[in-house]
Amino acid sequence: MENMQYAEELIREFLVFRGFTNTLQAFEMELGTDIGKSFQVDKILDLIFSVYIPKFHAEKLVGLLSFFKQCFSSSTEIALIATLLKLEVSILRYYVVYALQSGRKDKVVEFFGMNGNDLLQRSTEWTPWFAIPYLKNPSLDPQFRIYFSKEWHEALCLSARNFFSEIFNGTRIPALLKISSEKKTVNCLKKDAEQLNQKLSQLQTLLEEKEAQLCQMRMKTSSAASVMDTRLLKSKNSMSSNGLRKEDLHLTSIQQDCSPATPNLGGIKLDPEQAYGGQFETISGSIISESAHDSMSLSTLYVEGGVSAGNTQVLQEDSCDENGRDMPGEAFPEVKVNFQLLIGTADGGIKAWNVDAKRVVCDLNTGEAFPSVLDIKCSPVEPIFVSAAASRRNGSSYIDSLGFASLTVWNMKTWKAMTVLPLGEDPPAITSLCFNHNGKILAASATDGMIHMFDMSAGLQITGWPAHDSAISSILFGTDETSIFSLGLDGKVFEWSLQNPGQVLWSRDCQRFFDPKASRHCRHEMALDAHGRRLLVTSSSVKAPIYQVRGPLEGMKTLAHNAAITTVDWHPTLPIFLTGSADHSVRVSSIP
Repeated sequence: MENMQYAEELIREFLVFRGFTNTLQAFEMELGTDIGKSFQVDKILDLIFSVYIPKFHAEKLVGLLSFFKQCFSSSTEIALIATLLKLEVSILRYYVVYALQSGRKDKVVEFFGMNGNDLLQRSTEWTPWFAIPYLKNPSLDPQFRIYFSKEWHEALCLSARNFFSEIFNGTRIPALLKISSEKKTVNCLKKDAEQLNQKLSQLQTLLEEKEAQLCQMRMKTSSAASVMDTRLLKSKNSMSSNGLRKEDLHLTSIQQDCSPATPNLGGIKLDPEQAYGGQFETISGSIISESAHDSMSLSTLYVEGGVSAGNTQVLQEDSCDENGRDMPGEAFPEVKVNFQLLIGTADGGIKAWNVDAKRVVCDLNTGEAFPSVLDIKCSPVEPIFVSAAASRRNGSSYIDSLGFASLTVWNMKTWKAMTVLPLGEDPPAITSLCFNHNGKILAASATDGMIHMFDMSAGLQITGWPAHDSAISSILFGTDETSIFSLGLDGKVFEWSLQNPGQVLWSRDCQRFFDPKASRHCRHEMALDAHGRRLLVTSSSVKAPIYQVRGPLEGMKTLAHNAAITTVDWHPTLPIFLTGSADHSVRVSSIP
């Protein structure tokens, strides 16, 4: 409501600035009538079915429907406009039927007199309706009987409610109303920028202090070294005067150089340049270097470009042999990092497992409010990933025990949360995530059967639609990315158009392969082959189905395991697929 008022003030300001006083008066007049009823579905339905039709306000009814058509005349969604036109025809026909049932044939004649030409231009299907006022019993006529039934009226009301609910309670809002939200976002960004500038200033001051301290320490070290050289020279002169050989002097000098007066960290000796030329952390006897180009901490290590972004160096004690020569320490091979795995846990943890080092290199936490991590997906092009976490509540089933959702975007360089994607107030838990090929679009499915689409560059939801009557288990983009597939806990698979969101392109029912009890412990998944022609789905049985997308009903089954098939995947280019089972076996199969 706040956004609506702000938008209205902007319109008034613009009209006054341009001198459009007549338009301003018309705007104020129409604003007073509020013909759109602020897009509240119940009020709009009452206006149509409880006011305009019962009171035979045909002109206002036609005007209201024209208003809605004008609102969406610039919409690119052809299916939406087509549905609105069909709904308009049904509402106008109900007006005619209601007038005849009320014994007001004169209102029917008046209606056709006012709108007859327009109706005939739209469709020839209206031609038989011009004779309906002159029929003795139109409710018995086979051509009009259906429109006089109670079932048709109830279906019309339900269709109108669903349509307006989808339009006005969904994500389709005028761009003008987004200005207020964008203004708040800009203000928040300005505040964040000010705070960051203050923090930067503090860090610069601290850096200058540390540099001054470092300079003093270097000067002290240089002074100590000068004193040591003076004492050493005196010692050499003294020993020379006592008749020592030059070889002995040389040996003594080497032995003393092997143990200079340098700081000692846990038994690890550093030369002056190492001790005062950089900052170090001591980790169980190891020294980890930190410079301006790489940053490492006790619990983090990130990968960039397929190699380690920082180097861990193990420094050992300097040692000298009996002849005064340096003895090199044992060489430790450096771990080369190729890739890492992200793992979500039921206690709100996110662990990064380094495959080469075979250990956890980062341990994050989503917080006490969202302890259950349901899915994690990495961007295909950027060093970021998105985690879907949920709160907990009491419930008889696994889905019922999931509370509200949280979608967090993480930076894989700093291992810190970047932003939280908006889901609205008290959103249902998000069960599955999927990026498109360039990482600009993120799809998310929820326990209420909704599919949400996010613009990652703007961090905003761009569309969404109800896809299933139950929770969605898995979603994935089609190979050409003009569609998206969803797999529900009801065992139904749908392929949805991304050009016309909400339009089903293809569907299959694989409920016979689903066991609700097994779904509690293992989430059902699906996978597309490289050409997007075959869809492989996990199964509670020992065999999994392979469906032909937009093909005949007949499909195939995989080879049998000894237990349920819990994971599936396809080779990125070849007709080869993988099935993993709860019996701890994995099969790799090919299709001719």
